[in-house]
Order: sequence, then structure tokens, then C-alpha cells
Amino acid sequence: MAKYVMWGNYCENVEEKRAPYRQAHLDGLKAQKEAGTLLTIGPTKDLKQVFALYDAPDEKTVRELVENDPYWQNGIWTEYQVKEWIQAF
Repeated sequence: MAKYVMWGNYCENVEEKRAPYRQAHLDGLKAQKEAGTLLTIGPTKDLKQVFALYDAPDEKTVRELVENDPYWQNGIWTEYQVKEWIQAF
């Protein structure tokens, strides 16, 4: 499978706005991690952006995972990009 990088942006006041969706978000990420699709994910220290690495069959799969996440569906992530990534080492 190919590897993909996802960069996204958070909304303003993310800590407050994400609270109602946080557990569902984390549960979904745990399932993706256990399935081996999500390699890692996390926010930048300033809580402005999110970064993730996926091991997926195609970009469409990654976009479906992102767009089915409660953070995307509720405006916590405001935009994102997916790029296929070549792991050199």
C-alpha cells in the first residue's frame, strides 16, 4: 500500500469547540490505528494544524477517513490536503 500525508487546519477556539466531539474522534482514530491504516496523527503545538500519516490503498480511502471524522463533519478541521508520500528511509 501507499503512504499518505494529511495536513489540515483547525478552527478558532479549537479546545473549546472540539470538546463535544473529542471522544468519538479519538475512538475513530483508535479503530484506524488498530486496522493499520493510521500510522500517526497529532496537532501542531500551537493547535493551528493537524498532521497525519496513513498507509492506505489510495487517496480516496484517506479522504473518506478524514471526511467521516467528527472533527471534519463538525467544522473542527476547516480544510485539509492529502499527498502521496514517498518514505525514503
